Amino acid sequence: MNQALTTLLDLLDLEQIEENIFRGTSRPSLVPRVFGGQVAAQALVAAGRTVPADRIAHSLHSYFLRTGDTSAPIVYSVDRIRDGRSFTTRRVVAVQHGQPIFHLSASFQTYEDGLDHQVAMPSAPDPESLPTAAESLPAYREIFRDPGTVERLIETREAVDLRYATTPPWGSIGEPVEPRSQVWFRTAGKLDSADPLLHTCLATYVSDMTLLDSVLLAHGRGGWAVGDVVGASLDHAMWFHRPFRADEWLLYDQESPSAAAGRGLGQARIWTQDGRLAVTVIQEGVVRVPRA
Repeated sequence: MNQALTTLLDLLDLEQIEENIFRGTSRPSLVPRVFGGQVAAQALVAAGRTVPADRIAHSLHSYFLRTGDTSAPIVYSVDRIRDGRSFTTRRVVAVQHGQPIFHLSASFQTYEDGLDHQVAMPSAPDPESLPTAAESLPAYREIFRDPGTVERLIETREAVDLRYATTPPWGSIGEPVEPRSQVWFRTAGKLDSADPLLHTCLATYVSDMTLLDSVLLAHGRGGWAVGDVVGASLDHAMWFHRPFRADEWLLYDQESPSAAAGRGLGQARIWTQDGRLAVTVIQEGVVRVPRA
């Protein structure tokens, strides 16, 4: 386990400062604000800390309300909405400087047997055959508007081994293509914990990294680091279907069915390497072309 992964795990280990109130810190991100995947994952940690251990997260729905400040702590206040016989519901508000920056509702369920089916896993290359971020990103150095972007991108992905199975947006600038993107990911090292909440929160963290790539691909745009679009996440929803481990390869198959009115929609499925549908994800974000 490298230092970056240790740092990420520390970020997800929130400090409890009062009953139902937790505090977290942030790490620098590629953009000058708190990374959305971080605040979503931390909010889910806070919710999960108030839930019986035998209840596993099965869904979350969230809204990004304000830009987060990486230099200030984030306080997470948990509202225990309901504790039923099978389901538990929690609402979390993340606060900075006296204002809410993020809102999450999450539902947890005790395990039970039931009907089981899934669609077929899409084809994808073997993750081990794909280049790492450190191997692939330097080739695009001249495309990014800031010469230091490559190093910062590599740094932000040191905790997670994320490999593109399809061309990234900055690799097809000016050439609109099918609005679909695939990446494989896993943590950069094995995890000692088998706690489902930890693995779920790590997948939540990664899920915000590339989900709007497919919106960019449809319009031949390179993305935030290139500077031909500006944007931010608006809302984010996830459904957790089957058990998985975040330290084993997961395929993130993403597509965009629509972009309009300055917003783009991304939807995706996360698959285990042996073909089990683990997670469904949907996100809408602001995607704007900069004004001249």
